[in-house]
Amino acid sequence: MKPVSRRAFCATASAAAAGVLAGCGNSQPEHANDAQTDSKQGAQDNPKQELVVFAAASLTESLTKIGELFAEESSSEPSFNFDSSGTLKTQIQEGAPCDVFISAAQKQMNQLEAGNEGNAEGLDLVEPDTRFDLLENKVVLVVPDGNPASVNSFEDMAQKLSAGDIVLAMGNEDVPVGQYTQKILAYLNLDEKTLADAGSITYGSNVKEVTTQVSEAAVSCGIVYATDAFSAGLDSVAEATEEMCGKVVYPAAAIKGAAHLDEAKKFLEFCRGPKAAAEFEAVGFTPLAE
Repeated sequence: MKPVSRRAFCATASAAAAGVLAGCGNSQPEHANDAQTDSKQGAQDNPKQELVVFAAASLTESLTKIGELFAEESSSEPSFNFDSSGTLKTQIQEGAPCDVFISAAQKQMNQLEAGNEGNAEGLDLVEPDTRFDLLENKVVLVVPDGNPASVNSFEDMAQKLSAGDIVLAMGNEDVPVGQYTQKILAYLNLDEKTLADAGSITYGSNVKEVTTQVSEAAVSCGIVYATDAFSAGLDSVAEATEEMCGKVVYPAAAIKGAAHLDEAKKFLEFCRGPKAAAEFEAVGFTPLAE
C-alpha cells in the first residue's frame, strides 16, 4: 500500500471538515424554518377565545380600542355587539350568548339582576358580585354644521318646538338616551306625543341613529350623549343638568352562565384600569371605577 503524504492527508481532512461544516450550515435554516412553521401551526391550532361583550352603542369607539388593547395581553379577544341597551337587554333575556353587559343606564341592568326593585320579570341573569358603575356621561343638545335653525339652548329648543319651527331627533322610548330626553321634555313642559304627531320629533333606535340624523342635517337638532357628539364631530350648544334628566351612569357586569366567566371578569377588571380609562376619557367619559 502506497503511503499517504502528510500534505495530502491534511488536504483531505480539510476538505472533509469543510463538507461537514457546510452540511451543518445548511441544516440550521431548515430547522429554523421547521420551528417557524410549527409556531404558526400552533397559533392556528390554538386561536384566542371569543369573549362576547354586549355594550351600549355610545361605547363603540372607545370600547373597540379597549378590546384591542385587552387582546394584546389576554388569551381571549372581545367580540362586540353594540346597540341600544334596551335591545341588548332583550337579547340577553331571550338567551343570546353573552359574557359581559355594559349598559348606558341602570334601568336595563336592574331589569336583569335578581332581587332588584326594577326587575319586574323576576330575571336572574347578572353574575353575583360582578356589577359595578363603570362610567358617567353627559346628555347634550347638538345641531348640524352651521346651526341653520339657530337652536342655541334647551329653552330655545322648547320655544321653537312649540311653535312648530324645528324638528328634534331623539332616541326611542326603550333607548336610554331616549329616556333621558323624555325627562328633559317633561322638565321643559313639552308634550312628546303632541310634538311627534305634529311631525316635530323623529326617532332613532339607538344613539348612533340620532347622531346620523343630525350630522346629515335631516333635523334641526338632536339630543345625544356628549361622547357621541364628540365622536361624530357635532356642535353641542347645551348640556343637560342633573335636575333635567338625572345622572347618566353606565353599569357593567358579567352575565350568569357566561361561557368564559373568568375571562369576563378579567375584561371587566381591565375596563377599570388605567389603559381603558385613558381611552374612555379621550372621548369624554368620566371613569368611575378604580
